[in-house]
Amino acid sequence: MMPEFTTVAKVSDIPDGEARAFPVNGRMIAVFHTGGEFTAINDSCPHMGASLAGGFIEDRTVTCPWHAWRFCVQEGTWKDNPKAELKTDCYEVRIDGENVQICVPEDVSVEADE
Repeated sequence: MMPEFTTVAKVSDIPDGEARAFPVNGRMIAVFHTGGEFTAINDSCPHMGASLAGGFIEDRTVTCPWHAWRFCVQEGTWKDNPKAELKTDCYEVRIDGENVQICVPEDVSVEADE
């Protein structure tokens, strides 16, 4: 079954240069509005779990508010060590009229535990 897009906000709900976190399919997703573009990655920093939506955003990079790890908001890559395999998942975003929608697959680990 193909994952579906979920409306999480209105375009006007996320000012340019900011982010918001939304629960979708068992995960918290950070949606960023940078330079007129909307992108989405896991909200939880892979280092210690801080909310990346609460981080400092500059040049399509978010800095984790707890320990200053930096991630690309477009690709989820760890900017402090690009050669490392560490990254966070990123998700497809589309704008449908005034709605910000993201495509997040069902969390299979949650289903497996039930």
